[in-house]
Amino acid sequence: MQAAADGDQYLTFTLGEEEYGVDILRVQEIKGWQRVTPIPNTPHYVKGVINLRGTIVPVIDLRERFGMSAQEYSKFTVVVMVRVVSAGGRERIMGLVVDALSEVYTFQSEQIRPAPEFGAALRTNFLRGLATVDDNKMVIILDVDELLSDEDLAIADDQSRIAAVVRADSEGGTEHGND
Repeated sequence: MQAAADGDQYLTFTLGEEEYGVDILRVQEIKGWQRVTPIPNTPHYVKGVINLRGTIVPVIDLRERFGMSAQEYSKFTVVVMVRVVSAGGRERIMGLVVDALSEVYTFQSEQIRPAPEFGAALRTNFLRGLATVDDNKMVIILDVDELLSDEDLAIADDQSRIAAVVRADSEGGTEHGND
């Protein structure tokens, strides 16, 4: 791929045979897969939480979130930590489990074509568009702010609160408020 002089950079990763990209300015860091602390009563794609330097971060398996079959994690599996901004302007960090990292591409805005419309039956608002690389490879550009629904973000908030209480208990048994 010929890098453009200006434009936006996208970190790409694979899920199965497809390549997806997120705005690299939203990527906080990339971690190898590590065990997460599962939280009961969460959707199957929410794998749990990790402690990222004092911040409790929910981790979501993007493959399962997209309805793809689950895959055993390998040495290539990584967690991409992204900054998500909710409709209310609140920022938070979430981890996205992906099959493997791929490349960093620079795309001009005119290189990103709108995603096709599939009608009201399919939710595709998390697709920012499609970009072609070297005339033969398609990269699906994701909008991380739309990737997770308000319900997902509410779950993330609940997980963070639960994990903070669990961590406080394990560190010395602090009180839980007005219980």
